[in-house]
Amino acid sequence: MSKVNLILENKVMPIAGRIAGQRHLVALRDGMVLTMPLVIIGSLFLILANLPIPGYAEMMAQLFGEQWAVKLSYPVGVTFDIMALIAAFGIAYRLAEKYQVDALSAGAISVAAFLLATPYKVSFLAEGATEPILVDGGIPTALLGSKGLFIAMLIAMLSTEIYRWIVQKKLVIRLPDGVPPAVSRSFIALIPGFVVIAVIWIARLLVEQTHFGSLHNIVGDLLGEPLSILGGSLGGSLVAEFVLLLLWSCGLHGANIVDGVMSPIWYAAMDANRIAFQAHEVLPNVFTKQFFDNWIHIGGSGTTFGLVICMLLRSRSQQMNQLGRLSIGPAIFNINEPIIFGMPVVLNPLLIIPFIITPLLTVIATYIGMSTGLVAKPAGIAVPWTMPPIISGYLATGGKISGAVMQLVNILISCAVYYPFFKMWDRQKRAEETQTATEQTVINV
Repeated sequence: MSKVNLILENKVMPIAGRIAGQRHLVALRDGMVLTMPLVIIGSLFLILANLPIPGYAEMMAQLFGEQWAVKLSYPVGVTFDIMALIAAFGIAYRLAEKYQVDALSAGAISVAAFLLATPYKVSFLAEGATEPILVDGGIPTALLGSKGLFIAMLIAMLSTEIYRWIVQKKLVIRLPDGVPPAVSRSFIALIPGFVVIAVIWIARLLVEQTHFGSLHNIVGDLLGEPLSILGGSLGGSLVAEFVLLLLWSCGLHGANIVDGVMSPIWYAAMDANRIAFQAHEVLPNVFTKQFFDNWIHIGGSGTTFGLVICMLLRSRSQQMNQLGRLSIGPAIFNINEPIIFGMPVVLNPLLIIPFIITPLLTVIATYIGMSTGLVAKPAGIAVPWTMPPIISGYLATGGKISGAVMQLVNILISCAVYYPFFKMWDRQKRAEETQTATEQTVINV
């Protein structure tokens, strides 16, 4: 046990700590979080447009007309379809904060650069034509949503790096001290903003001469598709989950670190499912953000809901019994810091084993259920990760009971895996309490 702790402390933690503090990953994670409120709001309207209640569609049609579902989809489009645009601003803003330069200007320049990289084309299907025709005339919303996430990420980081380098080298226009700060900052942003726009403009012109046609296509083909295949596969998802759990075992917030890399992949998969769900088509993806938030991290990272149940029902030590009663409330809302740091799981070789094994088993079980059609896939509805289990599974699948049943199965798996390890830990704590009580009795005598 001590050797395992030494390895975690001396080998894993220093590397993981540096990764956790890497400014680009932190900015990527925090910038993506900026999109979540809008996506959740859009999901609420998506649920309202697809409530699985008998007679609901007929009632809504009588109240609001035959186009009621289309009208309810307006907020869905205006939230999901600007995901990349918001991410371009948010990532640049957070990265500029890390460099201690004007974050607002960096975010605005990033948005302008992202729009410059986006081809202003609209498509329509002419009468008698078999393929859509592209013409100039508008910004395609598909490229402002999940399909544009990868190019938004790259441009946000590139534009902010250029911006901060020029500002830190003081190659800027500075106005006298009497000028209002807001005006002064806008002039400081002139030269770096011009350089960023010029770089993206030249890159767009060069790429348009190739078979890729646009920066979106080149990033999608060379980066987006391979990462999507990796993040959308069982093997890749197991690796991501394992890294997340290993980081938590060292006391680092594994979800925040892994999400910084995987969120764009899972958000894109979620939006693809959302589009298919709205069109009443077969959902293409199993692995989305909701797959992990709502089916794997039940009770929090490590699927610790089953551990809390074991503590409540089978504890013999006072410490475990009290901790179980304190932890059940947060666990219902998928918060498990009291368990991870209070039990503790961190740097505890005995409990790290089930902490890692349990989620990997639930990933496999849930994947089998969804890929075989026994369980409904996530419908692209952004159910908050704090939503209690059973309810979240029902909502995330668009009102399918199988989603809730799968969560119940995963809770049972969690109980079964954690129980033998918990009993050993509980027995150890019980022995410690007995020894302490005996020593106290001797002292009193």
